[in-house]
Amino acid sequence: MWELVARRTLLAVSVLLATFLGYLLFRNADSVPSSRAFAPESIEQADAKIEEFIFTQLKGDVVQWQVQAKQARLFEQDKRAVLRDVAFTFYGTGGDQVTVHGEEGTLDTETKNFRLVNRQTPIVVETRSGYTIYTNHLVWTDQAREIRTGDPVRMVGHGLEVNGLGLLGRMESEEFEVLQDVHVDLASSS
Repeated sequence: MWELVARRTLLAVSVLLATFLGYLLFRNADSVPSSRAFAPESIEQADAKIEEFIFTQLKGDVVQWQVQAKQARLFEQDKRAVLRDVAFTFYGTGGDQVTVHGEEGTLDTETKNFRLVNRQTPIVVETRSGYTIYTNHLVWTDQAREIRTGDPVRMVGHGLEVNGLGLLGRMESEEFEVLQDVHVDLASSS
C-alpha cells in the first residue's frame, strides 16, 4: 500500500515538473531570435512606404554602418521598418567594410538593431581575414556591435570548413564563434 502511494506521488510530481518545464519553454521561446516569417502586413497598415531606403548610423562624423533596401515600410508606433532586398554595410577602422545582403529585414529605429533573413539562398558574410560565413538568418545588436544567429552556420576559409548551430560575431575584431554542434573539417586543397 505504501509503495503504491509513493509511486503515485512521484508520478504526480513528475507530471507537475514536466508541465512546468513545458510552460517555461513555451513562454521563453520568443526570447531567442528566429528565422520565422515576418508578419504579413499590408501597405495600408504602414505609416509610410519608401522606395530605395537608406539608413546610416553615425558616430560623430564617422559612418559606422548603413542599411539600404529596395523597399521599406515604416511603422512609427512600433518604431520599426520592414525591409525588402536589403544590404547591410559595416564600416570598420581603416576604411575596411563588410557588406551582407538579405531578402528581408527588420530595423528597430529606436535601438538600431536589425535582422536579416534569406529564404532562398544563404546570407553570405565575407570577412577581411579571408573567411566566408553562410547562414539564413542574422541579427545585428547595435549596442554590443555584434551579429548573432541561432540557425545553422557554415564557415569556410584558410583550409577549414566549420559547421554548427548558432553564431556570435564581433564585427570590429572579426571574432566569430560557432556556438553549438561544432564540426570542423579540413577543406581539400583542390
